[in-house]
Amino acid sequence: MQTSNASTKTYHPFIVFHQRLFRSKPLGGFGGVVFAIFLLGGVFADLLAPYGMNETNMFNSLQSPSLSYLMGTDHLGRDVFSRILYGAQLSVIVGFLAAGLATIISVILGVVTGYFGGKTDMLIQRFVDAWMTFPDLVLLIVVVSIVGPGTTQIVIILGCLYGIAGSRIIRGSVVSIRENMYTHAAQSMGAKTLHILWFHILPNVMPVVIVLFTTRVGAVILAEAGLSFLGLGIPPPSPTWGSMLSGSGRTYMYLGPWLALAPGICLTVMVYAINIYGDALRDMLDPRMRGR
Repeated sequence: MQTSNASTKTYHPFIVFHQRLFRSKPLGGFGGVVFAIFLLGGVFADLLAPYGMNETNMFNSLQSPSLSYLMGTDHLGRDVFSRILYGAQLSVIVGFLAAGLATIISVILGVVTGYFGGKTDMLIQRFVDAWMTFPDLVLLIVVVSIVGPGTTQIVIILGCLYGIAGSRIIRGSVVSIRENMYTHAAQSMGAKTLHILWFHILPNVMPVVIVLFTTRVGAVILAEAGLSFLGLGIPPPSPTWGSMLSGSGRTYMYLGPWLALAPGICLTVMVYAINIYGDALRDMLDPRMRGR
């Protein structure tokens, strides 16, 4: 007698996690979908954009939204929808690179100060306290004015700015993990410091690191837009949402309201989606934050 085993489907842990996320945190799941749409739109901007980022046509200047121009045109006849897509590409690049750099800096400073403590913790954290007293926007304007605008400069400046401040969050998690029994057991067995940090400390702070990275992406995108609005961000002719708001959007907003509405709405929706997605991740990954 032959028995047939029923085939069981196995799903990737990423898919299983997001299925739980959509069931328990539908608003956070919706934010993740919106963020994914902007992410894919930015990555494939070269394929999705119907026109070039700086393709001008003075005969079609300040055209209202239509089937030919989904978000209208600016004063030079450039397609706003295409420039929004290329602006999303720049926002994705700057956001992920700067947030990644900020997360690495936060993890290094937080793990070192939280685990070793003592004078190392006191010196580094006093520097962090002094750093956090400066207003973010003022500090960004001063540094960018010195080193000059540019993609590389913006990524490094924003990464250092949010990385140093975010180390306090990682440090708090490391301090609590350092006092757990498995950490003391590893120390009593003679495990090396690098072994303890890599196999005991880092895996247990990864939920905090993931949430910190997602929130930093939104903060970096918003900060880059603010710098571009002030003329200190990524220089032209690269289109960014902040420069679109401060340039033609502010000058011709009464003749073409879509010039200010399109980048402003996209910026608001993307940052909001990232924030609610990060909040949902925090609630899912931290058992203390899970509600009934």
